[in-house]
Amino acid sequence: MGVEIQVEPLGDHEHLVRVREGAVEAETRIRVTDGVLDLPQVTGADETRIVHETVAFLVERQPVIDIPPMIDLDDLTDAYGAPYLEDLGRRLAAR
Repeated sequence: MGVEIQVEPLGDHEHLVRVREGAVEAETRIRVTDGVLDLPQVTGADETRIVHETVAFLVERQPVIDIPPMIDLDDLTDAYGAPYLEDLGRRLAAR
């Protein structure tokens, strides 16, 4: 069963994300920070795509229901470190 990820830009680097896996749904707000946008792995990438690939990274590591209601990408970078940044860079380069 696949995971559906819908990203809606809200402005000012904020995005509303709806995630569905079967009957389980979650909603989160994600703030894309300048610190992440300035990283070599993501420079020039579309914010919506960064958010989508970030959520895809998370759902591979935790159940959809456990996705926090608010995510700041600086905090996520601090929590996951190099594995997140390397994975994000691969995901962004793949498309």
